[in-house]
Amino acid sequence: MKIKKVKGSTFCIDTGRTYIPFYKINDEEIIMLDSGLAEGERKGIDKILEENNLNVAAIVCSHAHIDHIGNVKHLKNKYNSTIVMPTYEALECSSLINLKLYRSSSYTLPYVKEHFGHMVCKTDIMISDNQNSIYVCGIKFEILHTPGHSPAHICIVTPDNVAYVADALISYEVMKDAKMPYVFMLKEDLKSKEKLYSLKCSKYIVAHKGIYDDITNLVTDNMDFYKNIAQNLYNLINDSMTMEQIVKCAIKNWNISVKSIYKYSIMETIVKSYIEYLIEIEMIESIIEDGSLKYIKKCSYNNVKISC
Repeated sequence: MKIKKVKGSTFCIDTGRTYIPFYKINDEEIIMLDSGLAEGERKGIDKILEENNLNVAAIVCSHAHIDHIGNVKHLKNKYNSTIVMPTYEALECSSLINLKLYRSSSYTLPYVKEHFGHMVCKTDIMISDNQNSIYVCGIKFEILHTPGHSPAHICIVTPDNVAYVADALISYEVMKDAKMPYVFMLKEDLKSKEKLYSLKCSKYIVAHKGIYDDITNLVTDNMDFYKNIAQNLYNLINDSMTMEQIVKCAIKNWNISVKSIYKYSIMETIVKSYIEYLIEIEMIESIIEDGSLKYIKKCSYNNVKISC
């Protein structure tokens, strides 16, 4: 791991897998934007903070996914950090019950405790969905609400006019290798991506994984990338199919390795998001057939332009 300077007092930790930005209050205190993954990243993050004599005064979280809040509780306990998070994301990780509620119904409570228990944390400051800025340790950060990747995902702009877009976008490197990237509500996610055209910042940090001077083309290419996945999924649907059949077909078509309940549940959530999007743009519809919920095509995809 290494620290990269982005601009002014805005830096990021390059974990090898992700960029975790932070803003330096002074030579010793920082405000982190997200906290990284516990498994595989915690030790490296601890080491780099200690080697550079950096104390985490606060953590502003973009959303409550395991690779973004995996070390929040750990760092709060270690540095007495102030935790800041969008309200709905904070509620998600406020208890094991809420974590189970937001995740797959196939997870038992003991499973949630074992695999996600470290995500449970107390948020000190919640960001409401109509709040466009927040003061943290006396420093003002601008907030852009970008739901879709998660229920209440946000982008955060530092005082250096550096935007951390977190998972609202993925980099070209990730697009090249990604088969079906995670999204919770695709139609909302596309709307949020479109919002990013209006951002006028000097630098942009993408969590997975890049630093850009301009994101205009990246936004367009991201939107096309996700819409193309929707089209490919639509093309897989034959006659009437259950969700389980569609998920199985998608796993086979994209040659995705699924060997655990966790990976299957993630895949099921992703496929559901694309299916819901196709329903919302009236390309497919749901029906009850032989006591099962099934999905069928409504019309030819090629005759209709997909839009958000």
